[in-house]
Amino acid sequence: MKRLWAQMASFDRPARLLMVNQCAINLGFYMLMPYLADHLAHGLGLAAWAVGLVLGVRNLSQQGMFLVGGTLADRYGCKPMILAGCALRTVAFGLLAVAASLPVLIVASALTGLAGALFNPAVRAYLAAEAGEDRRVEAFAAFNVFYQAGILIGPLAGLALLAWDFGAVCTVAAFIFGTLAVLQTRALPDRPPAGRGTEPAWQAVATDWRTIATDRPFLLFAAAMSGSYLLAFQVYLALPLRARPLFGAQTGVVTGAIFAVSALAALSGQLKLTAWATRNLPGPRAIVYGLMVMAAAFVPLLPGSKDTVVGVVALTLCAALLAWGGALLYPFEMDTVVRLSGNRLVATYYGAYNTASGVAISLGNLAIGALFDTGVRWLPWATLAGTGLVCAALVARLHHAGHLSPRPTMASVPG
Repeated sequence: MKRLWAQMASFDRPARLLMVNQCAINLGFYMLMPYLADHLAHGLGLAAWAVGLVLGVRNLSQQGMFLVGGTLADRYGCKPMILAGCALRTVAFGLLAVAASLPVLIVASALTGLAGALFNPAVRAYLAAEAGEDRRVEAFAAFNVFYQAGILIGPLAGLALLAWDFGAVCTVAAFIFGTLAVLQTRALPDRPPAGRGTEPAWQAVATDWRTIATDRPFLLFAAAMSGSYLLAFQVYLALPLRARPLFGAQTGVVTGAIFAVSALAALSGQLKLTAWATRNLPGPRAIVYGLMVMAAAFVPLLPGSKDTVVGVVALTLCAALLAWGGALLYPFEMDTVVRLSGNRLVATYYGAYNTASGVAISLGNLAIGALFDTGVRWLPWATLAGTGLVCAALVARLHHAGHLSPRPTMASVPG
């Protein structure tokens, strides 16, 4: 903990504020979202298809709008998008507190996703610029610690507030985002975006998107790394599916424990892993090693033992290795995106990158679910492990071919 505070204190005030901001964002989000499906199904009595629709709208509005959010941040400044995202989440969670009809729930869900699409690329672009080229990896390592802390604390806070009712959870979450919007309006410095020329906005946006669509090294890197997001998401999908036959009615408790193990592993290992990798590995190799660790995470689940103790050990080890692998690669991954952008259109590049990962998660989860339906117990885990190894090989190949080398830096200051 002392190491974290020392590293955080070494950055300027805006960078520190962005780290704390992300912890609060995840606190507010994760105190509500894990319990939303149950509230919709049992609290409001919605049919299963309606629950799926509400949750799907949130995911679609966020993943589908990341590129738009990043583009707006590059054009109008990162700070306005961060503030707009926090304000939208305030409204959205306030609506969820009182919504009882499907149309209102869909609007609230769409606003929740859109808010994430606005501030997610903007926060990362602002932090990358604030930290500078020499300290981006350190900044994103500390950022991820705060990110994981919010994920760890949020569900626990939400569970405590459920002792009142779901409306209390929504109200507190809305209050957190409203407070963030007010505080950052006053405390986060303005950073005017770089000059955009005199061409019409739609032409400039089309040019920016064309730049990304023709950036072969970036597209290859995004495709190779999209598998890492699919692997990380299995804490929500594959691990609970594995826990169900072992623990039955207690699956929810076990899933919560797995979630906590994942967050604690990332919290405990992030700074140490980043410091070790910085001393011993170039950035792309750190990413490759992280992907290999994530692939290895699924090996303990291959035997498919029905013994409860063995199952607990395998699930815990899988969650921990996924977290450690992700912690190892994350700061270097974020730094690589900036380097590939040439320090220009950083938020747009982050937005496109997040959109690619969202598509991979959606399509990959359909495939993993289908593999579980086959009844071949080892097949999902072998496929996931193989996915990690393929991604590692692709990133290694890109590195060796020189595609991940830094681009010439072009001045671009986010707002």
